[in-house]
Amino acid sequence: MTRATLHYIADPLCGWCYAAAPLVRAARDVAGLGVAFHGGGMMAGPNVQPVTPQLRNYVMPHDHRIAELTGQPFGDAYFDGLLCDGTAVFDSAPPTAAVLAAEALAARGLDMFSAVQRAHYVDGKRIADRDVLVGLAADLGLDRDAFSTALDAQDAAALMQHFRDSRNWLARVGGSGFPTFVLDIDGELERLEPGRYLGQPDAWRDMLRARLLAARSADAAGGAALPQCGPDGCAI
Repeated sequence: MTRATLHYIADPLCGWCYAAAPLVRAARDVAGLGVAFHGGGMMAGPNVQPVTPQLRNYVMPHDHRIAELTGQPFGDAYFDGLLCDGTAVFDSAPPTAAVLAAEALAARGLDMFSAVQRAHYVDGKRIADRDVLVGLAADLGLDRDAFSTALDAQDAAALMQHFRDSRNWLARVGGSGFPTFVLDIDGELERLEPGRYLGQPDAWRDMLRARLLAARSADAAGGAALPQCGPDGCAI
């Protein structure tokens, strides 16, 4: 039976990952396709960023472009609140830990990732704040105490290793940033280009379904018609 996973290498503070959120939702609708999150750690450790006018001026043109391309919502609480709050800090580590905790606790990692994105870009919340993250988990229906325990289990060393593993995924497939999507069908990896699908989640879903259908058809045929290729050429 064909085994298929869409690996999603992303960061909760990456605006273009927020642009791709409808593509992730569409992928989750594809029967027989799993979606695996890999946190990139874009603003973690030494890359943590305080909110400054320079940061605001950098991200806002991207955000406006994302809204134009995809229709993704951005709230006044984000533009006129969070991005103007000089006491706030952008740190990818806590929200990524929350995603991993929700996945470990109840296989709800992707739901948590979506929740932290909305909390950041629409509600202007500080998603590096533990209380905010616990509240988002509760909104998803997760038990507060159980989630808090799972969150505490995501210690700094384990989280940094997760980020290194995600960067290794990027290197493995020749990815250069976030988001990166890698389709894994029976161990065969294909890096997908989401850019032309932004704002077109139905077309993205159809493409993924077509990829899986082709793989299943090849399996059903036993692969007899496919050439065997290597450095010396191809042979049937």
